[in-house]
Amino acid sequence: MEIWINPACSKCRGALTLLDAEGASYTVRRYLEEVPGEEEIRDILGRLGLEPWDITRTGEAVAGELGLREWARDEPARERWIGALVRHPRLIQRPIITADDGTAVVARTDEAVRDAIGRS
Repeated sequence: MEIWINPACSKCRGALTLLDAEGASYTVRRYLEEVPGEEEIRDILGRLGLEPWDITRTGEAVAGELGLREWARDEPARERWIGALVRHPRLIQRPIITADDGTAVVARTDEAVRDAIGRS
């Protein structure tokens, strides 16, 4: 199991605390330092069963600068969104846990973290 985190994020710290409390085995990826590429974003989206706009933090300053709220949310726009996530990783929702069964969850709640643990 791997967890994508921003150490400054309270939800990420909470997820790590819960993983430790549950005795889960995991690796940490600081995705702002180890930025995922386009193919990796496509893979995580497939594992999540989501689209790029579903995991985009539209409240971030850079989202406003890019005008993301105005971007189309359809198949033709999908690659544009993925490119934005790669160029501006702060836009990626966090934390994301990739489970051993091939799925992933956006682990912003204790229930989602426990769900990921149950999948591993």
